[in-house]
Amino acid sequence: MKFFWEVFVTLFVIIDPAGTVPVFLELTRGRTRQDRNRLAWQAAVVAFGVIVVFALFGRTILDYLGVGIAALEGAGGLLLLLVALELLTGKAGEPSEAELERANVAFVPLGTPLLAGPGAIVATMLYVQRVHGVGNGAALAAAMAAVAIVVWLAMRFASVIQRVLTNNGVELVTRIAGLLLAAIAVQLVANSAITFAHSALSPGFDARL
Repeated sequence: MKFFWEVFVTLFVIIDPAGTVPVFLELTRGRTRQDRNRLAWQAAVVAFGVIVVFALFGRTILDYLGVGIAALEGAGGLLLLLVALELLTGKAGEPSEAELERANVAFVPLGTPLLAGPGAIVATMLYVQRVHGVGNGAALAAAMAAVAIVVWLAMRFASVIQRVLTNNGVELVTRIAGLLLAAIAVQLVANSAITFAHSALSPGFDARL
């Protein structure tokens, strides 16, 4: 359960379901309720599928490139820190006009890169490296599925959530998510630095493990 909640909270603050509400409403403006519901579940499925692909084949890609886990952890921490700063400063990238004109916004920009962006992908790949046994694997899969469901619910009831939280409430949730994500990012960078320090002090230690 501890591993489940760790993965769930990390992906939750990275994806920021509350923060996607105003973007979803903007991208689906003028569409019928049925269209919005369809785009909501399609976007959630696309995001979940993209993250699963990287979870399954991310390590293969790393091995091919000769990149170690410590390096990925450090790079991922820096990347997540950039995402956290965007959440904290309110300067997260908005969809371009070209993206807004696409026929199915559930795939781009909603499914990716808004939901399944670099931060979520890197975080998932890092957690995959910590899976040891069926229990951890099941917890990781369950956490990923749970986040996808929460994201779907946020978009499915986007108009209701915005009325309840108001724009100020959505902004507050986004800032809190940015703060939590910044703390996670700093911890990842610190872990990477410690691993490389051990590698330098112990000649037989391999930082790629």
